[in-house]
Amino acid sequence: MSGLVIAYGKPDHNNVNSMFRKIRHRGPDISGMFENNGIIMAQNYLEADAASALEDINIPVSSPRNPNLRICYDGQVGNWDEQAGSYGIPDGTFREERLLLDLYSRYNTDMLRHLNDAIFAFVISDGDEFFAARDLLGIKTLFFGWKNQTLYLASELKSIVEVTEDVHEFPPGHYMDRHGHLTPFAQLPEAPPEVLHTDLDIITEYIRTKIRQSLLNRVDFRFSTGSLLSGGIDSSVIAMLASEAYKEKYGKDARLKTFVLGVEESPDIQNARVMAGHIDSDHHEVIVDLNQALEVLPEVIYYLESFDPSLVRSSISNFLISRFAKEQGIQVLLSGEGGDEVFCGYTYFKDFPLDELFARQMECIGFLHSNASLRLDRMNQCNSLRVVAPIISGELLNYSLTIPPEYKQKPDGENKIEKWIFRKAYEGMLPEGITWRLKQEFSQGSGIAGLLPAYFEEVVTDNELADVQAEYPMVRSKEELNYFRIFTEHFGACQAVETVGQWICL
Repeated sequence: MSGLVIAYGKPDHNNVNSMFRKIRHRGPDISGMFENNGIIMAQNYLEADAASALEDINIPVSSPRNPNLRICYDGQVGNWDEQAGSYGIPDGTFREERLLLDLYSRYNTDMLRHLNDAIFAFVISDGDEFFAARDLLGIKTLFFGWKNQTLYLASELKSIVEVTEDVHEFPPGHYMDRHGHLTPFAQLPEAPPEVLHTDLDIITEYIRTKIRQSLLNRVDFRFSTGSLLSGGIDSSVIAMLASEAYKEKYGKDARLKTFVLGVEESPDIQNARVMAGHIDSDHHEVIVDLNQALEVLPEVIYYLESFDPSLVRSSISNFLISRFAKEQGIQVLLSGEGGDEVFCGYTYFKDFPLDELFARQMECIGFLHSNASLRLDRMNQCNSLRVVAPIISGELLNYSLTIPPEYKQKPDGENKIEKWIFRKAYEGMLPEGITWRLKQEFSQGSGIAGLLPAYFEEVVTDNELADVQAEYPMVRSKEELNYFRIFTEHFGACQAVETVGQWICL
């Protein structure tokens, strides 16, 4: 995890420095700046991303063939071992950056077809050449804007609004050239691929193998590592696999730290307690109330850069638990994020016939770049934590699309069981109550969702809501109005508002 700021054209040092200060939280440990031929590139890193960086290593990282060709990068390459073996890239500090620079030197823009199992936002330039790109799902965030014939790019919106009101989200699945022209390089499929397997044993074995390998490819426990554990199937699987790997490395008595947050004895608190006992983790519970949620709300919205109610609620939970984990010395935090998108876990999917499931899944995945992925990125980065989500894997997603829809939303009488095939893959490995626990959003399971909407119904009047909706019809509730006000205080009410993605329901 890291942060980047770029100015290309006629860059102003003061602007770049101001922008870079705004994202210091993304990498307070190691940073660097490069200037050449009309470009300034600034990059920062967390210790967990670049701890062995030596003083003589260039930051931003440079190409061995062309010292002026630099890369500013934020992301994770899941199949680095396979790619590095093909191109002779040695292991070590900034290995992903070195791989990307090598791919660029070989293939130019065609390098992107080699990144099917990666999440990324990057800029490669020497001041003359210029190439920027963002992954298809938009898991890594990127924004851009123009001022005085200069193109500015940054990891977060707050950096761009420092210098210009002309702010835009860099669209996922696109790359940009030196003229600022955007070109799509990939798109979500319009029709489901052919079903590969119908045999449950084959499918479940593949799921288990790929998720375990994804975790091992992304985590080595060199830095203090913990896992979020809400007691839902997604986080429970990741915590279980991480605990097994942790004990394999440090001994059977070693205990992985796990973290849960909730209001009083919320469902998450209770279920996480059961799961923590099952895997023998060093478990930590954070109990919060309405006042604590309200206290951090302005800070959450500032870092989140959104006013969507569903996203803000879950982000409050994520912010508080991430902050607590940081206070406990954690540097890398594991998350079960992605399971609902990959295996069709959202309960609203049940309202549609199975032959619509693929289209609804693609619609849901299409929301990630300006909604759920923000929480994953921002609520951990603002606490200077590296977050790893092994279920977000290109290989796993591509395979899941070949699984019959009735295995993902399993008909059960008049109802359906969401994520059925994922649950089936770990049946018998987790407590039964965890395996078959009904899907709840993070804010629902923690209890935060039960507090905030009712509170804002009392403190915001009908007339206030109507007045704002007359000018900003995207504001859908009194709760959202409050978040909208905080957002516009920080980022303005013009183009910045257009970068905000809204979930399909409140």
